[in-house]
Amino acid sequence: MTKVTEFISQAQGKTLFSIEIIPPVKGQNINELLNGIEPLMEFKPPFVDVTYHREELIDIKGKDGLIERIPIRKRPGTVGICARLMERFKVDAVPHVICGGFTKDETEDVLFDLHYLGIDNVLVLRGDPEKSAGVFKAKLGGHRYASELITQVANMNNGVLLHAETEAAHTDFCIGIAGYPEKHLDAESLDSDFEHLKNKIALGANYIVTQMFFDNQKYFRFVDRCRAEGITVPIIPGLKPLATKRQLTVLADIFHLEFPQDLIDEAEKCASDKEVRQVGIEWSTQQCKELIAYGAPVLHFYTMGKSDNIQQIASRFF
Repeated sequence: MTKVTEFISQAQGKTLFSIEIIPPVKGQNINELLNGIEPLMEFKPPFVDVTYHREELIDIKGKDGLIERIPIRKRPGTVGICARLMERFKVDAVPHVICGGFTKDETEDVLFDLHYLGIDNVLVLRGDPEKSAGVFKAKLGGHRYASELITQVANMNNGVLLHAETEAAHTDFCIGIAGYPEKHLDAESLDSDFEHLKNKIALGANYIVTQMFFDNQKYFRFVDRCRAEGITVPIIPGLKPLATKRQLTVLADIFHLEFPQDLIDEAEKCASDKEVRQVGIEWSTQQCKELIAYGAPVLHFYTMGKSDNIQQIASRFF
């Protein structure tokens, strides 16, 4: 398989197209997911990201009437989806590997599974807190920070495993990490956020994918600051076309980002979400024009299960 950084290098300055997909909810069939993204394959994405989701704790009533809290995974199958993607579309899969809900041993098992499948790229993230907790807490025996998880992946690349009695196998993962043009929610300041980012690069991260943004100036300033701080790895912009008026609030709250006032004003004028969707397509198209002119290595779209608007945008450039 080819590493993300190799795809970028081989493109020789041409901007590439990629997407992120979310595994279907437990009990659903993978074919709906695959059929939904198939129209985007005509734009030849060299790689597709697949998210991973932590377990959630739910309360159930036992036979004795007592409430018991048990962990469940609502979106299983990231490793399997990666294998199916590669088989069906002949595309490289980039699974997310997260801290939340996993022990170090469970993480090592997942990484061995990926290595076995020939997957050479991972996006390493802390992950979200449990919905009921609000504050991130590591699973007992797990990692608290993405930097710790990066170290585990880098160690495996060097043949260093958790237990000496385990037979060593050198993996060769290209490690991606997240970057936050508008600051990570839990960072004390933008300065401290950059210190954490530099540390992750020093630990072995090879490229950065940004949180979604709707103001390109935030990405440009983020890249400029990274370069000034000595961060030289590729920085991939993350994009999400606005699709509904409700997303003005929902996306802002979930991802802690700001919408440009011009975009808010245009969306608020719309009489229906169909009109909002077209506004989002035009706004994202303009973003893409500027990002390509700037030399962004990849336009990385967060599909969130929908592809028709991204298809319209991508058809104008790829």
